Amino acid sequence: MKLNKIHHTAIICSNYEKSKHFYSEILGLKIINEIYREDRASYKLDLQVGNYNQIELFSFPNCPKRLSYPEALGLRHLAFEVDDIEEAVNSLNSYYIEVEPIRIDEITNKKFVFFKDPDDLPIELYEA
Repeated sequence: MKLNKIHHTAIICSNYEKSKHFYSEILGLKIINEIYREDRASYKLDLQVGNYNQIELFSFPNCPKRLSYPEALGLRHLAFEVDDIEEAVNSLNSYYIEVEPIRIDEITNKKFVFFKDPDDLPIELYEA
C-alpha cells in the first residue's frame, strides 16, 4: 500500500456558525461545499486548505466533550504552515484570539505558535 497524502481532517464542533466563521472568515479557508443532513441534524462543511488538503467541519447534536490539550492521547493538534508567523499572530490578535508566545523549533530553528479554535482544539502555526 502507498499513501499519497492526507486528504482531509475532520472536526466536530459544538457551535456550527461560530466554527464556520472561525475557519472560513478568521483563518480564511475557502468553502468548497456546505450541506445540511436533515436525517442526522448535522451540517457538513468542506473547507480547502492550500491546493491539496481539506477540513471537514461537522456539527452533531449532543456530542460528548473530549480532552483537547496538546499532550492528550490521540490527535495532538492541527498545524498550518504560514509564510510569516508575526503577520499571522497579528491577524489572530486583531480578532481577539489568544495566542501563546512564539517559540523556536529546536530541531529546525523555525518559528511556531499555538492558539485554540472555538472548541479549544489546539492549532499550531508553523513558519515555512
